Amino acid sequence: MKILVLAGGSDQIALIQEIKKHGHTVLLADYFENPPARPYADKHFPISTLDIQAVKELAESENVDLITTACTDQALLTVAKVSEEIGLPCYISYQTALNVTNKAYMKKVMIQQNIPTSKYIITDNLNIETTAHLQYPLVVKPVDCNSSKGVKRVENQEQLSTALTDAIHYSRTNTAIVEEFKTGTELSVDCYIENGIAKLLSVTSSNKIKNTDSFTIIQSYYPAIPSDTETEILLIAQKITEAFNLKNTPLLVQMIYDGKNFFVVEFSARMGGGSKYKLIEYLSGVDIMKEYVNLVLGNPVHISPQKKVKYACMNYIYCTPGILYQIKNLDLLKSQADIQEYFVYKTQGMKIEKANTSSDRAAGFLITASNLKDMMNKLQKANDTIQVLDPQGKDIMKHDIYL
Repeated sequence: MKILVLAGGSDQIALIQEIKKHGHTVLLADYFENPPARPYADKHFPISTLDIQAVKELAESENVDLITTACTDQALLTVAKVSEEIGLPCYISYQTALNVTNKAYMKKVMIQQNIPTSKYIITDNLNIETTAHLQYPLVVKPVDCNSSKGVKRVENQEQLSTALTDAIHYSRTNTAIVEEFKTGTELSVDCYIENGIAKLLSVTSSNKIKNTDSFTIIQSYYPAIPSDTETEILLIAQKITEAFNLKNTPLLVQMIYDGKNFFVVEFSARMGGGSKYKLIEYLSGVDIMKEYVNLVLGNPVHISPQKKVKYACMNYIYCTPGILYQIKNLDLLKSQADIQEYFVYKTQGMKIEKANTSSDRAAGFLITASNLKDMMNKLQKANDTIQVLDPQGKDIMKHDIYL
């Protein structure tokens, strides 16, 4: 078959490699001229994955047999929409994809189905009087955007006004959601829905940059919660599955755990990004990217998750502004078993402007360990050893965010 993959990041490299194991030709659509996945595809087209008409025209002109993506919300919406319009198979309908990527609809259904979540409003204007019944601190975000773009925690009306302006700007529908901030551990819950039954793959904490209002994730950390609370998480995932009529799909749920209760922030019918597919494999023994490709290709999928490691963390590398020239010592650390895997998200010559969203990451590295002390020692060594150099040889990696 000829398969069109939308988005060309590191996660899509794994997707393309898995597709090619089945002997298929892969076309890549990504608006960057040199995205990381470009060398792995048979042909690259520099178009936006959010431009539905352009993707449709490309799919028709190239006579593709299938359109797919992995680990990204908005491209999934394009996949479902175009597939439906031109009669190609897709594991998820456009309406379902819309329902699980639009935070406004998502919140409405959660309230209706008694899925635990925080109080909120949806707005398309800057009238902060509509938030009078909500208690600070608040979180403001676009209803239909990913990579944490436009997401801010606010403490007062002045900050709220600025955050609303940004969120509405980032939203494709010029709409924002404002919700009460829940204090606790932020969890990333990865499940697979098999014939309408939720199976738990992993629960990790999403650790953020400390002492800022940023929602930039720097680590996915395991273990995140007491093991005896996983049953309650699985019950919530099952309620989401039934409320949104999910049949066979990955499911990513973001939650807050305050030590007693769980609150659902949002969810999506996809795998977590940031190389979570590989972390899931280390934690559960399930090669979720392999099974996802089986799902996309219409092959049967059956998974049996098991607990494989005691400690693990996926760590993301951010930088001060500059031009990326070289990332040093990742191979060295892997050869010495200080890190298990590493993932490069930025290619040579790319400009790094900030460290605010997941799309700003230069690279990531995965550590596993049998105890906490061993993991912290490995993390310290990796942090001391890795360098991200600019063309002048200056290390622009932010070394002060993990420890």
